[in-house]
Amino acid sequence: MAQNIIVKSRIRLSDFDPAEDFGLRKEKTRAATHRLLERIGGLQAKLYANTRRAVLVVMQGMDAAGKDGAAKSLLEFVNPAGVEVTDFKAPSSEELSHDFLWRVHHAVPRYGRIGVFNRSHYEDVLVVRVMKLAGKEVWAPRFEQINRFELNLHQAGYVQLKFYLHISREEQAERLRARLADPSKNWKFEGADLDMRERWPEFMTAYEEAINRCSPKHARWHIIPADKKWVRDHLIAQQVCAAMEEMELAWPKPREDLSKYRVK
Repeated sequence: MAQNIIVKSRIRLSDFDPAEDFGLRKEKTRAATHRLLERIGGLQAKLYANTRRAVLVVMQGMDAAGKDGAAKSLLEFVNPAGVEVTDFKAPSSEELSHDFLWRVHHAVPRYGRIGVFNRSHYEDVLVVRVMKLAGKEVWAPRFEQINRFELNLHQAGYVQLKFYLHISREEQAERLRARLADPSKNWKFEGADLDMRERWPEFMTAYEEAINRCSPKHARWHIIPADKKWVRDHLIAQQVCAAMEEMELAWPKPREDLSKYRVK
């Protein structure tokens, strides 16, 4: 099942069903997700002890796709000391005075950590493009710049997992209405969400190009059906757990002979 969500060839997002559940049963899948998340917690402890490599998880998607919820689920059993989460908002004046990757490189997790990007460097070929914040001569070269950046991370020992949370326009509408109706969710709503919603087809075109042009073997995109939160959480946990298992993490050896010590 996992292979169905990994981008290995040119894709069209219209070919993917945001409500796909792969025939999974909800309660059984939630139990399986729980086990995967516990395993990720154990693997993260070994990653933290080694401090030689790191994991970077990128969450992208339209407003209300569930990036916050997916990150919260993924990190349920992870020691907070070994996590670095960055929520990329509109760039500050200082950030705009540098190249677009400056703020991103500053947020790359330290070795031994799991880093989570809620939005990422891809905003600079998505929002910047669709909202016409810069011309094509600015954002088009960024695809190759992103590829070089991610190759550099790969060569430096970073495992990169990029998730596009594929929500339907109908499900997004339901979630935005919920934000308006629930006082505890009002703070999440911004008028700009509706402006971007009106440009849905343009965003789908921009996402397709970003996914197709920036999905090398070492930093592939995973298209996650996001209409059903329990499916979303399971597929992400599955991919992260598998990637960390492949790292073959082990407890580091002590720096000295411990046999000479006695605790009295």
